[in-house]
Amino acid sequence: MTYKAETSEEYIAQLPEDRKEPITKLDELIKKNMPKGLEAGIGYGMLAYYVPKSIYPDGYHCKPFPPLPFINLASQKNFIALYHSGLYAKKELYDWFVNEYPKHCKYKLDMGKSCIRFKKMDDIPYALIEELLGKMSVEEWIKIYESSIKK
Repeated sequence: MTYKAETSEEYIAQLPEDRKEPITKLDELIKKNMPKGLEAGIGYGMLAYYVPKSIYPDGYHCKPFPPLPFINLASQKNFIALYHSGLYAKKELYDWFVNEYPKHCKYKLDMGKSCIRFKKMDDIPYALIEELLGKMSVEEWIKIYESSIKK
């Protein structure tokens, strides 16, 4: 689902009641622990945490005007989605996360390439997400992006 918002507060205000608390908690957790250099805002209709143009002026993909995304957070129809580009781009990070997840949650991991889907609002592994946020720096993300994703 896409929400029209210009700030995280506007985004969260539009959410169903059962999503407001977990999204707020995740947003605060990400902002507090995201790699140094990232900025928070809205991107692609989601909460976005991205590499600003002041650090990476080339921007994202073939469209240089958006900043380089790194983490996104969204309330979808049936779940909360946390997108972490590092999970898609770095196999060791993905493997670490998949191995650690069962230690933090009682339900099975529901994950795509970079998308972690949380269907149970009471089983979001906040401590694991906090640890994930410290596993990749902005500099490492840019290096991986340029060497393996940006062609």
